[in-house]
Amino acid sequence: MDRGSLKTVVWPKTAQPQATAVGPPRRRRRAVAAAVTTGCAGLLVFLALVAPQTVGQLTPAALVRIPVEGLLGVALVLVLPARARRVAASIGGVVLGLLTILKLLDMGFGVVLSRPFDPVLDWSLIGDAASFLNGSIGRAGTIGVGIAAVGLVAGVLIVMTRSVLRLTRLVVRHRTAAIRAVAVLTPIWVACAVLGAQIVTPVPIAARSAASLAYYKARQVPVSLRDGQVFASQAAVDPFGATPGDKLLTGLRGKDVIFTFVESYGRVALEDPEFAPRVGALLDDGNRRLNAAGYASRSAFLTSPVAGGGSWLAHGTFLSGLWIDTIQRHHTLVSSDRLTLSSAFHRANWRTVSVMPNTGGPWPEAKFYGYDQVYEFENLGYRGPKFGWATMPDQYTLSTFDRTEMAKPNRGPLLAELVLVSSHMPWTPLPRMINWADVGDGSVYGPMAKEGDSEGVVWRDRAKVRAQYERSIEYSLNSLISYVETHGSDNLVLVFLGDHQPASIVTGEGASRDVPITIVARDRAVLDQISGWGWQDGLKPSPDAPVWPMDAFRDRFLTAFGSQPGHPTR
Repeated sequence: MDRGSLKTVVWPKTAQPQATAVGPPRRRRRAVAAAVTTGCAGLLVFLALVAPQTVGQLTPAALVRIPVEGLLGVALVLVLPARARRVAASIGGVVLGLLTILKLLDMGFGVVLSRPFDPVLDWSLIGDAASFLNGSIGRAGTIGVGIAAVGLVAGVLIVMTRSVLRLTRLVVRHRTAAIRAVAVLTPIWVACAVLGAQIVTPVPIAARSAASLAYYKARQVPVSLRDGQVFASQAAVDPFGATPGDKLLTGLRGKDVIFTFVESYGRVALEDPEFAPRVGALLDDGNRRLNAAGYASRSAFLTSPVAGGGSWLAHGTFLSGLWIDTIQRHHTLVSSDRLTLSSAFHRANWRTVSVMPNTGGPWPEAKFYGYDQVYEFENLGYRGPKFGWATMPDQYTLSTFDRTEMAKPNRGPLLAELVLVSSHMPWTPLPRMINWADVGDGSVYGPMAKEGDSEGVVWRDRAKVRAQYERSIEYSLNSLISYVETHGSDNLVLVFLGDHQPASIVTGEGASRDVPITIVARDRAVLDQISGWGWQDGLKPSPDAPVWPMDAFRDRFLTAFGSQPGHPTR
């Protein structure tokens, strides 16, 4: 082919190659995507650094903060060499991811249990959470939640680390602007810290929440690790441990004593302006009804070791006279020989039973508590539907207890622990009171489980959640009052109390842990023995009623009813 044979190809305008036309939009799209990704990374890291640890403080105004950790991080990036910078950024991302997970756990625990997460002792609650979910949404739903939780943890760690690395590269590319930003924001942070400046109380503008969280959790670890030894030494000292049976509870000989825990029956039910009128009216009416039946009562408050959940810890505290606020303490307690109220009655020759409708399968703690008989879901004979987490209505529980134990002919005195669960979260659906003669095997409750709004509908609206909580407490209290009125006897001594306050979605943040407690008896001599307690007449304690820590009740009860301390055991 000679040179002259080459021809110049002229492209028509419509057939020109598109490289120059496509290139700029594609680059623009990439630039926009990069900017959006960087913005999201910056927002994620910023939120991880400044977000408060409680849901109630998580408002837009509370995010107007200057994180000192961010300022220090930028300064560190600016002075480190390239390789060390990448290593520091990777470590910082993982640490910030872990702190974010801890902060999310603190938020969740604050909503449900009204306390922060303990990084040493609270992992054992995973099993209890799974049991609750399994009872509420089924096994498949529980597995799905577990998979989602693992994915969330992995995702937070990966995304946070990549975000910190991306922002590190941004700081290096814009070194001058980063230096100026640190130079301007650092004195502003110092001034706000000195003045204690706040937009939203108690969230300071000069933020150091990530560092504070790391410091607090680090200090908490050795305290939690030592707590087992501290508690074991406390549990070993028992002034009533060596008291013989004939010296215990002499003031209650011949009486049937029932300790009844009403799930989530807290001080909020009596004093919240939304609840107090209806719950107060129910208790006032119940007081009139029981007085007409010959009963009298005294009431006060106890401070529970838990809130929102962990009922068994409150039960252990009440019965043992020891402060049980962790799973570890509970395990130590039930492995000891501590005298509990129930085992004291057992030692003094009462028949002792426990009625726990939401317990399924073996309950090895029964031996520690001194129970001759445990009634749980499988042997309560219930043939009706579940009501949310509650396996059976409280009226059925009380009816079956009366039929199987209280109505036995020629029996001796009885001590019973009853747990009423209809007022357990999620408070929907709820049963209604029916004629005691119609309770039967519980199949009568079938249609009731389909009444009212579903859990999904209720829990989208805080007002509906609170309304359902109130209804559940009214049902549980009415069941108990009606039981005494219908089936009570001259020898009945009923002690009923809340196990803990409900979750903060009902109480709001910062609520006390106080729960009402009431003693009901027809024999006035029983109440005369507690006249020195200063408790108030009736079923409803007023706001200025005495408040005891829950672990103080055991010793005061044993002392009031004639028990004589033996030699302290060790």
